[in-house]
Amino acid sequence: MLECSLSEDVWTQSGKSEAGNGGVDRRAARTRRALHGALISLILRKGYDAITVQEIIDEADVGRATFYAHYRGKEDLLRGGFEELRAELKTARRADSSKQDAEQDAPLSFSFAMFEHACAYRDVYRAMVGGRGGMIASQEIRRVLSERVKEELSVYQDDSIVLRELALHFVVSTFLTVLTWCLERKTKLTPSQIDAMFRRLVTGGIGRSIGAVRGR
Repeated sequence: MLECSLSEDVWTQSGKSEAGNGGVDRRAARTRRALHGALISLILRKGYDAITVQEIIDEADVGRATFYAHYRGKEDLLRGGFEELRAELKTARRADSSKQDAEQDAPLSFSFAMFEHACAYRDVYRAMVGGRGGMIASQEIRRVLSERVKEELSVYQDDSIVLRELALHFVVSTFLTVLTWCLERKTKLTPSQIDAMFRRLVTGGIGRSIGAVRGR
């Protein structure tokens, strides 16, 4: 349950007032970064579920009113962190589209950036596994993934056998399976190695591996 709520009007007006002034925007961005940094530090020290809004405020050294001017509660703050991930994916997408080689047409171009982000915050994800924070993180990752996969699949022709909706669920679920496996196994694989496994599973499946066993 969210720890505090703001009316939709207040929430909207806050965003509009920030958008109207570059200086306010920069201050607001610094405040949000401080709050997210405080949340991450606290998650690593004591786990997400045990954290209170007051502890986040104290860690970030901001006022209570300032916190609630930006977020409704600690769940809203945690979910807000995934907006950074969405922005990173958009940046990666633009970088890919500007390339002049064949790699720009590679399917599922978002996956490496996603695994890179997950590896950078792997200790945070591990600290949240099994609790409310882990459930929220999984929901947000699934939402971000679904948006990107749906966007990328839209440029391909429909498969005569596999429905696009099923393909979307398959890709998203495979990504989350690979990510969860890496976090639980505490593997030291690099993002590129993890991404290669994911791509092999999605684009080739395990057919070749099964064939290799049968061919012995």
